Amino acid sequence: MSLKYLGSTLDIHGGGQDLVFPHHENEIAQTESFTGIRPFVKYWLHNGLVQLSGEKMSKSLGNLITIREALGKYSADAIRIFVLHSHYRSPLTYSEEALGAAEEGTRRLQQAAWAADPSVAKEDIVERNIGTYRERFTRAMDDDFNTPQALAALFDLAREINRRRDEGFDIRERRELLRELAGVLGLRLPELDTMWEIRDLLSRLDDKRRVADSAIELLEKAGESQLATNFQSEATLFILGGKPESFLQQLVSTRNQLREAKKFKLADGFRSILDEAGIALEDTPQGTVWKRKR
Repeated sequence: MSLKYLGSTLDIHGGGQDLVFPHHENEIAQTESFTGIRPFVKYWLHNGLVQLSGEKMSKSLGNLITIREALGKYSADAIRIFVLHSHYRSPLTYSEEALGAAEEGTRRLQQAAWAADPSVAKEDIVERNIGTYRERFTRAMDDDFNTPQALAALFDLAREINRRRDEGFDIRERRELLRELAGVLGLRLPELDTMWEIRDLLSRLDDKRRVADSAIELLEKAGESQLATNFQSEATLFILGGKPESFLQQLVSTRNQLREAKKFKLADGFRSILDEAGIALEDTPQGTVWKRKR
């Protein structure tokens, strides 16, 4: 079949490292003996094996985790990043911790790839070094598909996007480059629908009343009766099935009022309530943003 469709010499032939001997050595001997043409293959790519608990993951050993099962827990991009973090010739150890870290890495890339432009963007004339990221990425991929180094270039670019955005500079070129290079690795990086995620999380909270009561109790103990009264109505609506995003916005707004009044300990109490509910806050020059903890 290979002779019919690809000719007597193949540019690339791949497979697992466990196939080098005897399978591929036999394939070389048989084919070159038959055709009389050398080499049979110009470039051999032998990938490392996925391991679980120190053993090769395989159907015969019964320690197999299917892609379908992994996709039930993690995004497709997270699984891709998990694989790409290891050079293709190196063994890859499956673990929930590694997949969780890959998921968090995916979120960081997504946030940078879809970062909002500053309200008034300054023209970036001081530091136009985005070409270095393309060069780093290309050099890594040309070096025997060194995907760990290629990924490192993407994460460094993502950090620069966030830094330049916070400094008020135009980030469009960097953002577009990040999406382009990520696409080379098969990363889709779909736009984050943060509010949908937060709405889904708050809607499924086991104890909505506990979250609301914790905030009200915190205010009342601190003698902030007016803030507690203002917060009570939104909290009641939330408990009875009201819009979670309105409740979240009220939490964030109340916290920011406390920070402006320099009541930082009390404001930190609100951050802790959200943290326990699975929501992380981030204060940026453009205001407070929230994201789901991973």
